Amino acid sequence: MGADEAVVAETVLSVLAGLTEQLKADGRLADDRVTRPHPMLLAVRRSDRVVLVAPAEGWDLARGIFKPFASHFADARASLILLGTPSARGLDEALNRGLCCTLSAEPTVDELYVAIHNGFELLDARQRAEKRGEWVNRYRYEIGEFFEIAQAITTERDIDKLLALILEKCRFITGADAGSIYVVEGDDPDIARRTLHFKLSQNDSVTFDASEFTIPVSERSMAGYAALHRTPLNIADVYKLEPDSPFGFDRSFDEKIGYRTKSVLTTPLLSRQGDVIGVLQLINRKKEPSSKLIDLDELEGVIPFDKRSVDLLSTLGSLAGIALENAILYAEQELMLEGFVRASVEAIEQRDPTTSGHSIRVADMTVGLAMALERLDAGTYRDVSFTRDDIRELEYASLLHDFGKIGVREEVLVKAKKLYPHDLQIIRQRFGIALRSLEVEILKRKVEAMERGAGQSDLAAIDAELGERREQLRAFFSTITEANEPKVLSGGDFAMIEEISRQTYVDENGGVHPLLTTGEVECLSVPRGTLTSIEYDEIRSHVSHTYEFLRTIPWGRKFRRVAQIAGAHHERLDGTGYPHRLHASEIPLQAKMMSVSDIFDALTAADRPYKRAVPLTRACDILHMEVKQNHIDGELVRVFIESKAWERLDTPPRS
Repeated sequence: MGADEAVVAETVLSVLAGLTEQLKADGRLADDRVTRPHPMLLAVRRSDRVVLVAPAEGWDLARGIFKPFASHFADARASLILLGTPSARGLDEALNRGLCCTLSAEPTVDELYVAIHNGFELLDARQRAEKRGEWVNRYRYEIGEFFEIAQAITTERDIDKLLALILEKCRFITGADAGSIYVVEGDDPDIARRTLHFKLSQNDSVTFDASEFTIPVSERSMAGYAALHRTPLNIADVYKLEPDSPFGFDRSFDEKIGYRTKSVLTTPLLSRQGDVIGVLQLINRKKEPSSKLIDLDELEGVIPFDKRSVDLLSTLGSLAGIALENAILYAEQELMLEGFVRASVEAIEQRDPTTSGHSIRVADMTVGLAMALERLDAGTYRDVSFTRDDIRELEYASLLHDFGKIGVREEVLVKAKKLYPHDLQIIRQRFGIALRSLEVEILKRKVEAMERGAGQSDLAAIDAELGERREQLRAFFSTITEANEPKVLSGGDFAMIEEISRQTYVDENGGVHPLLTTGEVECLSVPRGTLTSIEYDEIRSHVSHTYEFLRTIPWGRKFRRVAQIAGAHHERLDGTGYPHRLHASEIPLQAKMMSVSDIFDALTAADRPYKRAVPLTRACDILHMEVKQNHIDGELVRVFIESKAWERLDTPPRS
């Protein structure tokens, strides 16, 4: 005891001693503990709270005696009564530390009792206020976290990411160390005939590989029980389940990974209609959320999930169930849309088997070109970027760019030669009739000559004429079959076709007809390829059909430009394309990209009846020629070739 304390003690020790004895004997404080933790302190303890009585001089001169109670003052578990009047500065400091009142230097026991009573009342009030403050702060915190969690899980559409997010957020808001999530699978109306698919687990304390598996929806498991009865299960210790519990707990997993499951909270995830679509299971609620549950024998840090946790999980689980339902529906819609697109491509290719795989190859190359553009750090398209939905939109437009062929006659689509097979067959039959008519005519002339007594030389001349004219017909037909091939005709070929068209024959009824009709002459006179101008226009109309068909589909905001992109893939930068003769600035970038892929694949695709596939180098040269003619974008062609966009294909074009 210091000199100052000794001076104070001489005047107050006897007072504190007398008050201590009186309080110990006072029945009103029978449940409290009265002690002297220091010669100049009188302490009355009630549970974890204490009221300290000290002389004012002690507060002014011997402040160190209060140090053991610093944490009590800070936590509103201690209040102070001073006997006498402290200094002005000391009074202000005492008020800040928990002073509840001052008494005279020598109060009566009743005065002190009232002061002590008020001191405890003040502590009760302060603790209640702080508790309410803690609850308010906790409530505000939980509401804030809840809104953030709600926003996060309601905006995620990827099912696997959503499940991981739901589990993570539910563990966070309840303080769970671990957890797992199941998805109900199957279409049977009776949930008992369906299965629970274990999708993922999370654990803050141990790391392990968890494989997906399925279990029946039955009461034998906690997850199955919660799903069947559509009710949460809150178990304080799964190792201490009642013997008559319908469900059990398999400890083998704990033993395998070196863990100890104790408290478990299991809740079903419900859809809007109240159907169970999943089960969420939280494991080991921790007193200290940041702690690790390493020591399997010491689980004091694990506590049961309280009612607040159940309420929070119930609310969040309802929201999570709806979010999961939305994600499942979204995935089903995407799957349905994907199936529709693929089925449409299949329908196109069945109408035109000669171009089988074209739409898929064009889509792959165009997506590859888009990815290459995103990697640019210089040039016209260095700032171009595509979202995941943009890429999907581009892919769908590319896959469906030729869907309008559904509206084109199949015989035109697959026309391999200038004449349709049935037209060539008609010409062959016509030549046969012409030959027979010629033979009949020659035979008639020969008979008439014999009746006139013509000599052998005259008859031989008639036979020679028959041979010449027969050979002429054969030459004419040979010219027709050669001109029917999809090749470039020379001037002599055109002249021969014109010559044949002027030849006639006589049918069995004596009627005179041309060997070739006007329509046949037009087909055989096609200078390049197999299509007449009318047929070519019909083929080109597929783009308009594509646009009209695709724009009737409710693609939604994400894919709203599918029709516009697909409908412009035959436009040209100089305005000579079709169907709308758009100029460069009017053509969507995605359509410009698709044009490059479309031309390239048309050139390099496997041999078709009407054309041969060209080598890779020749195809690139042709693309550059198209650039020079201002048909397609030169920068896109450069990136297409440098990135080798065609290498995305399973079978690259031949070099």
